[in-house]
Amino acid sequence: MDKIETMRAFVAVAQEHSFTAAGRRLGLSTKLVSKYVQHLESQLKTQLFNRTTRSVSLTDVGTAYLEHCRPILEQLDDLDSLVRERQGALAGQIRLTAPTGFGSTRLSEALVPFLREHPDVEVDMRLSDHRLALVEEGLDLAIRIGALRDSTLIARKLAGMPLVLCASPDYLQRHGRPQDPSALSTHVCLVDNNQTDLNIWRFHSSGKEHVVRLNSAVRSNSPGALARMAVGGLGITIAPLYAIEDALETGRLERVLPDFETATFGLYALYPPNRHLTRRVRALIEHLAAEFSSRWPD
Repeated sequence: MDKIETMRAFVAVAQEHSFTAAGRRLGLSTKLVSKYVQHLESQLKTQLFNRTTRSVSLTDVGTAYLEHCRPILEQLDDLDSLVRERQGALAGQIRLTAPTGFGSTRLSEALVPFLREHPDVEVDMRLSDHRLALVEEGLDLAIRIGALRDSTLIARKLAGMPLVLCASPDYLQRHGRPQDPSALSTHVCLVDNNQTDLNIWRFHSSGKEHVVRLNSAVRSNSPGALARMAVGGLGITIAPLYAIEDALETGRLERVLPDFETATFGLYALYPPNRHLTRRVRALIEHLAAEFSSRWPD
């Protein structure tokens, strides 16, 4: 049994926390993945996983073994890709993560021309509204929107991402259009759970800050969900432009208080500092920067 294949199976199970999910990722049956891991444990004469009917978790030895397995497999993958890329074409897998709403819409759209131009590149895209740990999950790249948190990751800004206060024409007709930020305290507000202060929105005009305490009716960690509820006339929301630009263009949403500035988030590509960026990952970052900076200038 090939040692590299058993190591790949082990790493996949460790990252997916499941033999079944690891099998789906590798294109193997659950039974074969289990057989690979058992063979590896037999060779090493140690247990790498604690197994129960509900969960799979690494033993202390398994955690240490994973730390050494991952860079070995990454180097092997890079060597294979290097040979193919030296022949002129980008090739190999790119494992990336992105927020669900953005990844399933704008990011997916931006990937289409890149993958058409580079058919030997494979993309494994993990969409999640939880921030996945790149190194632990074996990911090459994260696409994130918002203010960057303190992190050891290297960040490349791809574009600006304005936040827009908006509501449906129906809501504004029924409840009136606010004339200044203080009036928002009497309106139904749809609030993003990802913001730092859940009950406060901040605006700026003529160098002055306006802080509004909200009457929030709905909260969600999905800007897309809040945008759809705003289109349905449930209230006023602040959403990143990507989530509402189509509704603004068709008139299903209207800007509210356009003379008062809200914050502008950034759209970023993040990657681990200790990982050599392959040519295919660098090319994808450059492609995304060109695509998104032309759409949302910083």
